[in-house]
Amino acid sequence: MQFHLDGFRVGDPTIEPAAEGAPRVDMPDTVDVLIVGSGPAGLVLAAQLSQFPDIRTRVVERRDGPLRMGQADGVACRTVEMFNAFGLSDRLLREAYWVNETVFWRPDANDRGAIKRTGRVQDTETGMSEFPHVIVNQARVQDYLLGVMHRSAQRLEPDYDLEAVDVQRDDAGEYPVRVTLRRTDAARLGEEVTVRARYVVGCDGARSRVRTAIGQALHGDAANHAWGVMDALAVTDFPDIRLKAAIQSASKGNLLIIPREGGYLVRFYVDLGEVTPDNRDTIKQTSVDHIIETAQRILHPYSLDVKEVAWFSVYEVGQRLTERFDDALTADGSAREPRIFIAGDACHTHSAKAGQGMNVSMQDGFNLGWKLGAVLEGRSDANLLRTYSDERQPIAQELIDFDKEWSAMMAAPPKDPDHPELGGVDPAELQAYFVRAGRFTAGLATHYRAGTLTGETTHQALATGFQIGTRFHSSPVVRVADAKPVHLGHAARADGRWRLYAFSDATRSALHALCEHLATSPDSVLRGITPKDADVDSVLDLRAVLQEPHREVRLDGLPSLLLPCKGRYGLVDYEKAFTSDATTDIFHERGIDRERGALVVVRPDQYVAHVLPLDAYEELASFFRPIFRTR
Repeated sequence: MQFHLDGFRVGDPTIEPAAEGAPRVDMPDTVDVLIVGSGPAGLVLAAQLSQFPDIRTRVVERRDGPLRMGQADGVACRTVEMFNAFGLSDRLLREAYWVNETVFWRPDANDRGAIKRTGRVQDTETGMSEFPHVIVNQARVQDYLLGVMHRSAQRLEPDYDLEAVDVQRDDAGEYPVRVTLRRTDAARLGEEVTVRARYVVGCDGARSRVRTAIGQALHGDAANHAWGVMDALAVTDFPDIRLKAAIQSASKGNLLIIPREGGYLVRFYVDLGEVTPDNRDTIKQTSVDHIIETAQRILHPYSLDVKEVAWFSVYEVGQRLTERFDDALTADGSAREPRIFIAGDACHTHSAKAGQGMNVSMQDGFNLGWKLGAVLEGRSDANLLRTYSDERQPIAQELIDFDKEWSAMMAAPPKDPDHPELGGVDPAELQAYFVRAGRFTAGLATHYRAGTLTGETTHQALATGFQIGTRFHSSPVVRVADAKPVHLGHAARADGRWRLYAFSDATRSALHALCEHLATSPDSVLRGITPKDADVDSVLDLRAVLQEPHREVRLDGLPSLLLPCKGRYGLVDYEKAFTSDATTDIFHERGIDRERGALVVVRPDQYVAHVLPLDAYEELASFFRPIFRTR
């Protein structure tokens, strides 16, 4: 990481100097962004907005403090990539359980009353991400994000013991949304507080008050199948207790085992059977003893002695979705500027089997956060905010469609070779589907369609490994100035900036010409959108990847734009130029045209927005013209 830019300072470099007036204690009368709910979506959004010191953000939460025990636990590869942009991946990976392999068990052909291992696969396909799929309690995930907020210049902390009871948009003045909050702590129970906001984001769960206020409702069907889930400390002779295991028994139900962080704790998803109108209330009252007994029967002939249950719940699988994630349409269908948004469970719910809920929710927050930052800082027009619902709602629909299919397979009994007429799922088919669905469970299936923030594929052949609309797939490189091996994608931080990755042409002439154009031309998009007196990389962060080995590159031969002078002292930033890693050639790995090179444009949320030739100056400017206000 880089620090000391504006002067030497001692202490923890991850703690930003406090902004003037931070921290703020009392709820102010007006705020720029009010976030309702401090779940995963709300805290990712708050962590992102906390990186903008001049944006007044507040988070309200009806609970009396941080989450102590969360329900979600799976952290997808894509989410770890996002956490790396917040500087959190090292802590997360050190603490979490790594899901390296998944095993499959089905009835023993010689004794259908017993189970037998029939398959073992790598959990995440090699090369899909530099990060693994991991397991860590939701409460810890939220602790990490709270830390980012606390270390920011805003010193942002949630306002606990406050619930939103009314949200009204009256479009009066600069703060067009009025929110009525009610105290939930015993000392001030029922006391109301009113705050006006430029923007409100409802991250307040499946029973969202904010969603109701904008006239949206969750639509979908329950799968009419119940599961019991428990986190337990247990002694067992089941040999795969420290591997993710999908178990199908002949007649006693199915079981999903997810090892937890710490080496001892294990999560059990226990099949409780079909839900009908007659048994729904009974199933909801299922005791933890019944969940344990069911798990013991499914695991036969292996034993399971549960010593302690840290947490348990019973739930019915359901996938639901709202039509919009904002209030950009009035009740009569006319368009208006969006001012109120919903994210996470407030607008989509999933089953727990595919591990999508928490991960998709956090990606909602990441998508919206940088857009609010750009609009509130005046760099972009408010129309940018329309892209949030336009992008995220279709992605949620795709994931729900996948979730329905996967959950149905997980709940189905295994086919009996002697009685195929009874139906069920072939265990081999379940394993094959798991492998095919790897991109969904890794969080890497998101593909944004062409639009304002995603270009056409006209020049995709220049960089086939950076598919437009998908997340930027990092690869090892070597930083020229200090010969340090790094991952190229790790240069991106959650700071709201766009990245321009310029992969050099064979002679470097097109690369040098691009840098010269961006630095000096009156038509330069870089000059046009960078605020006066701001660092040259404050909006568009240009990085270059050269083809020569790093020892053959002279720093004094690089364009000045790759050695920019920044900060109040004009210090030189030496971390803009890279070359291929000795063992992994990024040009080969990501299909970069060696002769022509390529310019890969990456959004602040790490998705590839465009691939262009190095000399496509007008196309680059035309792409950014609708996104940024020019100076």
